[in-house]
Amino acid sequence: MPATADPRAENARPYRVVGADPGIANLGLGAIEEVRRDARLLAFEVVRTRAGEAQAARLLALRDAVATFLDAYRPDALAIEGQFFHQQRDVSFRVGQAYGVVLLAAAERSVPVFEYGPMQVKQALVGTGRAQKAQVAFMVRALLGLDKAVANHHAADALALALTHLHSRRLPSQAVS
Repeated sequence: MPATADPRAENARPYRVVGADPGIANLGLGAIEEVRRDARLLAFEVVRTRAGEAQAARLLALRDAVATFLDAYRPDALAIEGQFFHQQRDVSFRVGQAYGVVLLAAAERSVPVFEYGPMQVKQALVGTGRAQKAQVAFMVRALLGLDKAVANHHAADALALALTHLHSRRLPSQAVS
């Protein structure tokens, strides 16, 4: 008797990931899905807020935009850039606020969040943690089969984070003791 494919596999929704590059002035979002181990672009956007706006209004605008994006693409996971600012306290504080807004929107939707540092993204996509931004942008373009590079670096970074998560979830897991 010939082996048949599992009918559930044909009807299964592809694995979706949203990447988020948090920032108070520019927050990058990118949605991809994995189809037969290939990544496919769904959408990307950059949410912008104005420096003259009240901080609370900016954070609310970011939260609403992230929530709308998550509702539209219903991801299985969210990949976010870990924040590592040691000498730029003002920048790290504001980016941290945007980071928290993204976490809140994900938590409200029960979307698991995975954090990746810049070196992890470079390693996953280029093969070295010391890769240049242009090399990462080239790999985002190549892995998603795009005709041209994503022009906005916040959106490109968000897509790179999503691709990193796809790569990372394919690795064999190790038990944490």
